Amino acid sequence: MLNKSVLTLAVATALTATLAATSGCAVTRKQETVGAYIDDATLTTRVKAKFANDPTVSAMAISVETLKGTVQLSGFAKSQDEKSVAEKLARETSGVVGVRNDIVVRPS
Repeated sequence: MLNKSVLTLAVATALTATLAATSGCAVTRKQETVGAYIDDATLTTRVKAKFANDPTVSAMAISVETLKGTVQLSGFAKSQDEKSVAEKLARETSGVVGVRNDIVVRPS
């Protein structure tokens, strides 16, 4: 449990440092404002933190991207259950307006 908490803290710290360093830069994802980019980055971090704290989902195997509040999940899951739980966790994250689940289940 402690390892997942440390991972979550490390991810949040890294994101905060990155956002602080780049907040004055132009937004390259064609979003309207830097604020929208930061909001999306925050949603990505929240979803990844939920993955890190869930025993079913591999936070390292599933990628999370967010654009205008819509979260896109990609990568590989070990089972259909892992794919479903990842989508459920993303949908339940405050601020998420939609989820696109492109996770591929790898046969065992």
